[in-house]
Amino acid sequence: MIKRLHIYAGNLFGGIETLLISLAKEDVFSSLMIGHFALCFEGRLANQLRTIDASKVCMLGEVKMSRPLTVIRARQKLKELLERENFDVVICHSFWPQVIFGPVAKAQELPLVFWCHDIPNGNHWLERLAKRVRPDVVIANSLYTLQAVPKIYPQTRGIVLYHPLAAPSFKDSLSIRHALRLELNTPENAVVIIQASRLERWKGHSLLSV
Repeated sequence: MIKRLHIYAGNLFGGIETLLISLAKEDVFSSLMIGHFALCFEGRLANQLRTIDASKVCMLGEVKMSRPLTVIRARQKLKELLERENFDVVICHSFWPQVIFGPVAKAQELPLVFWCHDIPNGNHWLERLAKRVRPDVVIANSLYTLQAVPKIYPQTRGIVLYHPLAAPSFKDSLSIRHALRLELNTPENAVVIIQASRLERWKGHSLLSV
């Protein structure tokens, strides 16, 4: 069994948070992998993870890089967690936790994985700091993302892992569709476009066609 620790801030809610919740749900069906989650901020992500299994959620405390004492305290909590639990791998999601907590995992001589969810350019101050914390492996959410990773980690092996999302099981999809259209006051024959990402150019909205 592989026991992994996912580290993330937890104060937002979007694609990364959806991924972490999906991983927590799918662990129920796996006897080979078990995931724990270390977060800094209370919020929707922490609450939803607790509804799945509260015992696998650890709060490291709120961290602001402008306040070094909050960083020191959170790192100490992570160090105690890693010494207490027998994790096989630590996974940092995005550059912020990589910078703050990656050094703790390396000091404990645990395999460190950086899961890249965004396109790095190598110029942002967080990315420049992250260059100092080299992971053992980089996971990218797409081939496009992976091609940009060498700007930060040119000599680190990278792989693509698409976000695993379990397909929902709808017993009566037509009635659900009808009820949702009523809720949104949308006629049955109207075209509905779902916006599932931020309105940023590199998300590829210009490639969409109806």
